[in-house]
Amino acid sequence: MKARIVSTGSYVPEKILTNHDLEKMVETSDEWITERTGIKERRIAAPEQATSDLAFEASIKALKNANLTAKDIDLIIVATVSPDMLVPSAACILQMKLGASNAVAFDINGACTGFIYALSVAEKFIKTGASKRALVIGAEMLSRFTDWTDRSTCVLLADGAGAVIVEPTKKDEGIQIIDIFSDGTMWDFIHMPAGGSQMPVTEDVIKKRLNFIKMRGNETFKVAVKTLEEVVDATLKKAGITSSELSLLVPHQANIRIIQAMAKRLSLPMEKVMVNINKYGNTSAASIPIALDEANEQGKIKRGDYVMLAAFGAGLTWGASLIKW
Repeated sequence: MKARIVSTGSYVPEKILTNHDLEKMVETSDEWITERTGIKERRIAAPEQATSDLAFEASIKALKNANLTAKDIDLIIVATVSPDMLVPSAACILQMKLGASNAVAFDINGACTGFIYALSVAEKFIKTGASKRALVIGAEMLSRFTDWTDRSTCVLLADGAGAVIVEPTKKDEGIQIIDIFSDGTMWDFIHMPAGGSQMPVTEDVIKKRLNFIKMRGNETFKVAVKTLEEVVDATLKKAGITSSELSLLVPHQANIRIIQAMAKRLSLPMEKVMVNINKYGNTSAASIPIALDEANEQGKIKRGDYVMLAAFGAGLTWGASLIKW
């Protein structure tokens, strides 16, 4: 028994924040942002929206594309670092909004690798028979945890959601390999100091701007490129295929330079790499399912194609999955 993705869906907020808009907010320029990140614009959620709202829209699209209703789902996993609130989970709130009364729901925090983490868990549920139909979502509202005075992070982060529906199959298709990893010794490369039990939010914390996401960009870049190449290469070897047999690589949309460096090391032409960071920025756990849905809609994937998902994020976490579409 294997697990296969039967449909995709995504949603991004209406508001577009361009690099030129950011020029008015911090000391930066469209040229600087584009050259260093590949981002031209990003989406920002409306004040009345929460992460579960973005997840809801992406889920409805995925359900519609599969001709299913929410009651057909028995498992909901939301990958996010920006839930509506600490308790309850965004997945439970999403379950309520969808009316998915037959599902069990929970969140996973794997940061930018979160969607692959969630997909890995769903695959195990499907393969063991514990789930017959899973809804897996990556959803983020990073704009609420962004320091808009810090040009090193505010030019990167954005909001959005992507979803897939996973079902069992006995055919030679679906998820062939999915591997996830972590190394907590580098936890401070990307982190948000305050807001948890170690440092509750206080007036002093807010004054010191510790309730926002912090990044050690240069160190993260170096580790990301090396790690992504290694995890994709290992996955290809485990499957007994080469990078030339991939139809599409769908990487986490963190930085165009990371994506290009990874593709170069894998001898993969950029025509075989899904890139939409220019439009949406870094949406953490949402970036892969959003990109996968766009690739699916644009006809870049057809039945029988080998598709590789790869991500790297805070934790540090990383992972990859080879899918036969």
